[in-house]
Amino acid sequence: MGRRFFFSMLVLLLIVGGMMCTSCCANKTFVSKKFTVNGASFTMVKVKGSTFKMGAMPACNIAEEDEYPVHNVFLNDYYIGETEVTRELWSAVMGNDPSGMQGTGQSPVESVNWNDCNNFLNKLNELTGANFCLPTEAQWEYAARGGRNSKGYLYSGSDNIDDVAWYKENANNGVNEVKKKMPNELGLYDMSGNVSEWCSDWYGEYPANDVSNPVGVSSGHCRVIRGGCWINEESICRVTDRTLGAPRGSGCILGLRLCLTE
Repeated sequence: MGRRFFFSMLVLLLIVGGMMCTSCCANKTFVSKKFTVNGASFTMVKVKGSTFKMGAMPACNIAEEDEYPVHNVFLNDYYIGETEVTRELWSAVMGNDPSGMQGTGQSPVESVNWNDCNNFLNKLNELTGANFCLPTEAQWEYAARGGRNSKGYLYSGSDNIDDVAWYKENANNGVNEVKKKMPNELGLYDMSGNVSEWCSDWYGEYPANDVSNPVGVSSGHCRVIRGGCWINEESICRVTDRTLGAPRGSGCILGLRLCLTE
């Protein structure tokens, strides 16, 4: 299949909590930070850095050309959102909800372009004093694979897509609330399916050499999008599948997940 393109069509009162905590999922404990902004709470899960092989999985016979070459990537520690950014959180930060689909405050925000996401991040950082950003493509894939706890699943948390993802066959033609499917090995939800997620990188070819904390190619026309969404078939929800979109492009399939550097 070809590459998929997606093109379009005050200061708030602040209550912020930055408490360190642990959360349990499937009998595992994860280090996390919990934040509250104007009544909307969200959790960032710590991802311990390591070296991993990024790109197509050895046993996958449906990998796309742009998933090669498989290459070694080293990442430092970071935090990533337990869930996709919800409508509740976006509204608490921005004072509006741009979403075009029916849903609740716990549905992922959608219909946001890459530029919208960065405006949201700038506002969130003003309110919290933190350093939230979009994940790099490498950070996204490593977390989706389960980090150091990875079991090598095709989708984020399982080889059975229905366990972990809202996609074409089960999403009932729309987004679903976050945390309704099983999490992956790091306790992260919906990294496969529901809404596709913007990454910080320009879209480009993978390097052939080993890299450390990569941020992608230096320039381009489209940004990386990952995870697949509620209208996609199974193959696009794989943890290694890559898609792309114009920074000003939006639609009811596009959302985001937070990353936090220490």
